[in-house]
Amino acid sequence: MAIQRQAQRTAILVVNLGTPDAPTAKAVKPYLKQFLSDPRVVEIPKLIWWCILNLIILPIRSGASAKKYASIWLHGAISGSPLLIYSQKQAQALKKKLEAQGHDVMVEMAMRYGNPSLELTLERMRDAGMERLLVLPLYPQYSATTTASTFDEIFRILASWRNQPELRIVKHYHDHPAYIGALKQQVESYWAQHGRPNFDGGDKLLFSFHGVPKRTLDKGDPYHCECHKTGRLLREALGLTAEQAMVTFQSRFGKAEWLKPYTAPTVKMLGEKKTKRLDIFCPGFPADCLETLEEIAMEVREDFIHAGGGEYNYIACLNDAPAWIDGLHQIAMEHTGSWSLNSESSEVLALSQKRASELAACPVLYP
Repeated sequence: MAIQRQAQRTAILVVNLGTPDAPTAKAVKPYLKQFLSDPRVVEIPKLIWWCILNLIILPIRSGASAKKYASIWLHGAISGSPLLIYSQKQAQALKKKLEAQGHDVMVEMAMRYGNPSLELTLERMRDAGMERLLVLPLYPQYSATTTASTFDEIFRILASWRNQPELRIVKHYHDHPAYIGALKQQVESYWAQHGRPNFDGGDKLLFSFHGVPKRTLDKGDPYHCECHKTGRLLREALGLTAEQAMVTFQSRFGKAEWLKPYTAPTVKMLGEKKTKRLDIFCPGFPADCLETLEEIAMEVREDFIHAGGGEYNYIACLNDAPAWIDGLHQIAMEHTGSWSLNSESSEVLALSQKRASELAACPVLYP
């Protein structure tokens, strides 16, 4: 019997957090349930949290979240969740850049929660000949709630495989020069089109990162420190002071204390001080999503205006900006290291299959 296999290939898996399949309560509910059932995300005793999640949060929050998703859902030639679309664009652009350099590297995108799922994506990559796998999360700053959870799920999936790929993971790149450079270019490109704030006159720039409970910091999670380092490096690259460009944390959920200062109260305070212009940027989100397009660009803007603030500008995330694709490429190349970036030649594959067939045809002799 002929032995058939795919040519061995190097693969890069770009991973983001997740999104519902549609902006409806029916689609949002299973997505939220999967997300909020992750013990890495919610560290509350399982039985207590099950009751809270299934009896209170999901029945109430699914519909409310669906309305928010509907407000930012893309329609037209390219329709769907912004997070999914921009994450796919990043993976596709990375693949094209590798191909332009003559490399034959498999590049796929998956979500930790929702679709495309990690499990189905990894299985498809395995069936296409994946022999070496680089996991590249779209989380620049490491957190157990995001990065570690993604690694947990990948390890769980691979644990059931007979033939596992060689594996490398990118833990973080919060201070990588290419990432910081892409952030700087994104901000400066916006200013080139809309004018630079008058920082000497009191205008402000806010770097808003996703928040997490303060107890994660107390338990040793480096996320807080990495966010502040990103903010400092970006602030210095832009030539600003700590007073002109501030770091805050958004998306607080529940009553527990989260990382401070909180974004919304800070913005309200700046509005009350009659700040003439506030620009806000979310460096920890490589792709625009609900938390940036709805919470920051809409809700927080209203807080600022109603409090008496002047001009409010939301600066889009990196998305598929060329500088960020270059950054992704540089990060990926550094981590692939000595790996071959080309699949086996047809000659090598044919010889390997011939030898395997000959071995399979040989009788096994036992003494």
